[in-house]
Amino acid sequence: MAQASSQVLPATIGDSEFDRDTAVTLREAGVYDAELSAGWTIIHAVNGGYLLALLGRALGDALPHPDPFTVSAHYLTPSVPGPAVIRTQVVRAGRTLSTGQASLFQYDESGAEVERIRVLASYGDLDALTDDVRTTAKPPAIPPLSHCIGATDAPDGSRPPIPGSSAITDRLMLKLDPTTLGWAVGAPSGKGEMRAWFGLADGRDADPFSLLLTVDALPPTSFELGLKGWTPTVELTTHIRCRPAPGPLRVSITTRNLAGGFLEEDAEVWDTADRLVAQSRQLARAPRG
Repeated sequence: MAQASSQVLPATIGDSEFDRDTAVTLREAGVYDAELSAGWTIIHAVNGGYLLALLGRALGDALPHPDPFTVSAHYLTPSVPGPAVIRTQVVRAGRTLSTGQASLFQYDESGAEVERIRVLASYGDLDALTDDVRTTAKPPAIPPLSHCIGATDAPDGSRPPIPGSSAITDRLMLKLDPTTLGWAVGAPSGKGEMRAWFGLADGRDADPFSLLLTVDALPPTSFELGLKGWTPTVELTTHIRCRPAPGPLRVSITTRNLAGGFLEEDAEVWDTADRLVAQSRQLARAPRG
């Protein structure tokens, strides 16, 4: 009698932990209920890219166009695992682009709503874009995936020393370029650079909504500047440039200026077809360590 195969098939778009944990439920016109999963926390709070994907889902349902083109988010207060409500508004519905805004609220001890994040976004149809590409951008130089280092690749099975919860790392396929990993062994390079191969741990391929997670899922560049601790995002703007090809992504993040207790992070995300599929810039508060 033939034995059943024990091989686990990769998750698919729409049937993944990421999809389940970013699902929203329509309560009434423009209002959605959500549950922030503890699986996407890092240090003390829910990851900002995960939150962006969650609001992206709500706006994707509320707007007449399917795909996020540009999403600008202001993070007002730290989000925590648990129930949330997302309130959306259609600002303009055009022929090729529609624009909307959304806010995510949670509840304080008295039951009052507290706004966590506010987003303004424009949506379109990525499949309707032209094939005309004129660019000087080049994919980041990252060693082959087999030569990069993940959270469990240390000989003793230990993880890089990230204080607090790092539950999100269990849901990611994250292999860091060794030249940007000095912080993990107590020898940060002093350069504001972080590069990695990226995917979801269950094998789900990337799509426009998971790209909203990708731009904010690597360790912060402040680690390589010799600073450890929470690096809370103040504002994050993401541009989705095209629908990504299947396979792992390459992510490059750089910081050129840390001043006055704040730093910027510029991210580029490239797919297996050597296309720049997403870009972002964020302003973050620097750790005090």
